[in-house]
Amino acid sequence: MTVNNKTLTPKMSLESMSHKAVYVAFIGVFILFSMTAEGFLNFDNFSNLIANKVVLLAIVALGMTIVIAAGGIDLSVGVSIDLASMAFIMMIGAGHHGVFAVIVAILVAACVGLTNSLLINKLKIDPFLATLGVLFIGKSVQQLATSGGVPIYLTRSEFAAPFEAITRTSLFGIPTPFLVLVACVIAVYLALHRGKFGRYVSALGAQPGVAKYSGIRVPFQLTLVFVSCSVLCGISGVLLSSTVRSYVPLAGDAFLLDAIGATFIGTAISKERKPSVFGTILGVLFLAMLRNGLLLLGLNFFWQQVGIGLLVFIVLGLSFGLRKRAE
Repeated sequence: MTVNNKTLTPKMSLESMSHKAVYVAFIGVFILFSMTAEGFLNFDNFSNLIANKVVLLAIVALGMTIVIAAGGIDLSVGVSIDLASMAFIMMIGAGHHGVFAVIVAILVAACVGLTNSLLINKLKIDPFLATLGVLFIGKSVQQLATSGGVPIYLTRSEFAAPFEAITRTSLFGIPTPFLVLVACVIAVYLALHRGKFGRYVSALGAQPGVAKYSGIRVPFQLTLVFVSCSVLCGISGVLLSSTVRSYVPLAGDAFLLDAIGATFIGTAISKERKPSVFGTILGVLFLAMLRNGLLLLGLNFFWQQVGIGLLVFIVLGLSFGLRKRAE
């Protein structure tokens, strides 16, 4: 059998199948839930899924995509989300303008990324250990600042305007949070796949030692990588607190594993085995669809976790297994 004058070998066939495993799983799960989960295909269900699950997770996962593409990991994304959320709520509660509150929140989140980069660049600590340490410290800071983890609620009517401006406004019928996600997707895509920054990130992820001797300012680029991730998480934190009109300590922890999972699901569809914006967004949609479908089927939270873990394990195992055999 020939395709474009090239022989289709079993190795090429397995390689092609490994790239398509995620697509097949996505379509298969969608069809399964469409047939078994009542209300899955309702417009309201999809709109709530996008607004409450996809937008926030996707923005965090985009940040994780940058870090993993650079050969690192960031376990402190939840801290960036939570501290940005706390700063935003506190600024609004103190009577500051909404725009100022957003700027302060994002700057606070950026400080988390800056701390990570300093630990990695100056103290030469492995990214896993550095961000793990920041995770523990960040959790403690939140608990100390909130008397052991007491949520901060805003109920006074004059505080409503900043939240309405973020969560209730729209452009051409498209909600503002979704527009924020689109802007983040475009920005990360251009930076990671079309700009010099992306080439440097790829070099760091592939051969960090070679990158150093090729003239790339590795410490500076790593700082950009971790600060960019934290800034994206800060944006998600602002959207989260605007949605619930409060700050709930440690709420950002729920995004960590899903962000990592979405990024690696996206890596499974890449021929270069690299994280990508498109792959990450597909991974986010896949995980959000799994959670939504299992919830509609009546499974409790713990069984949902089991189901998601098994399905992700099967998909990634099949994809990387076929790719390994092709080698």
